[in-house]
Amino acid sequence: MMDAPHSLWRATVPEPGSFPALERNLSVDVAIIGGGYTGLSAACHLAEAGASVALVEARSIGFGGSGRNVGLVNAGLWVPPDSVEARLGTPAGTRLNAALAEGPEVVFDLIARHQIRCEAVRNGTLHCAHSAAGLRDLTARFAQQQARGAPVALLDPAQTASRTGTTAYLGALWDGRAGTIQPLAYAQGLARVARQYGAQIFEHSPALAVSRTGDGWSVSTPKGTLRAARLIQATNAYGAGRAGQNPVIPAHFFQLATAPLPVALQSAILSGREGCWDTAPVLTSLRMEASGRLLLGALGNLDGPGRGPHAAWARRKLEKLFPQLRGIGFDHAWTGRIAMTTTHLPCVHSLGPKAVSIFGYSGRGIGPGTVFGRAAAQWALGTGDFPVAITDPAPEPAVALKAAALETGAVLTHLVGARH
Repeated sequence: MMDAPHSLWRATVPEPGSFPALERNLSVDVAIIGGGYTGLSAACHLAEAGASVALVEARSIGFGGSGRNVGLVNAGLWVPPDSVEARLGTPAGTRLNAALAEGPEVVFDLIARHQIRCEAVRNGTLHCAHSAAGLRDLTARFAQQQARGAPVALLDPAQTASRTGTTAYLGALWDGRAGTIQPLAYAQGLARVARQYGAQIFEHSPALAVSRTGDGWSVSTPKGTLRAARLIQATNAYGAGRAGQNPVIPAHFFQLATAPLPVALQSAILSGREGCWDTAPVLTSLRMEASGRLLLGALGNLDGPGRGPHAAWARRKLEKLFPQLRGIGFDHAWTGRIAMTTTHLPCVHSLGPKAVSIFGYSGRGIGPGTVFGRAAAQWALGTGDFPVAITDPAPEPAVALKAAALETGAVLTHLVGARH
């Protein structure tokens, strides 16, 4: 049985799974904490390879960011590939860029191979220029991706308007590798596939404590204990307590969805069904889902004091982008949490011998989470390693202050935007 939040994705998931709580002691080859993309991808690949694996999730499958995000399956990271290589050095940066460039291919291959019903559309995505500075950024990103052989195109204002249905943007970077999915349905599908291969999936089984036991690991839950030779912690932004807390800056991203639009409007807005987002520092995302609902998202927390400014801004933003939608409201609203890192790069921390924590996709969870989950399986099986080096844990300084600054910036931006 799934639980909150009551998002559009929860309301429309086609195959809601139900998994028991862990209520006994269990020994397996690999224990996984976290039922999001990373943990589920690891479970799928491990079980398919014949390893015995058990996954414990504190709430329900996809409860965290995996079930709350926009559903854009993008290649790479927010950080441009040249910057990744500058930060990590050329060999390490090239390796990470190459691994995440194939993220959409890994995702859509899993979907096709296992017939996961998640509204998969692979028509690319559009990164839209909200200003002249944004267009310069996209032009640089285009050159970097083109140099790496990526199927990208830089669109002019007229082409962008034709593809999006709005004249608000100065251009856009189209990436043909990318696409969109129903994100919770994808997570639920991965759980189903993992179970079919023999993985044991447990919901409502929070990891209360993690400890070394002999040459392995012990994960204590309220009603059972999981023992394993290797441990993969994949809690990302939703860990709590000793078992699950990662050194990240928590940011929030909210989404609102309209009722299904009339067919004529569906044909005029994002007619190619590319998901898109803009270059603004407090960005806006847009996409059309399968039933014709338009989704608008932005940085900010609808569950906090900024709910009023965020919601008021969203209504005005929708009408500014698409005047023909004046008077159309939102039927669904929800917020998710993002695990940001200072570098905006993913991290793999060592928790001890044969144990790792994987986190920090900074809002790019679907492709990277799936890729890092597969890499975690290869690491556990001894057949491969991660796209980044495993490092010792290091604290993230001033987490509360940085998180407050992000939300304050989003609230102020939306307050100003709602008044103009």
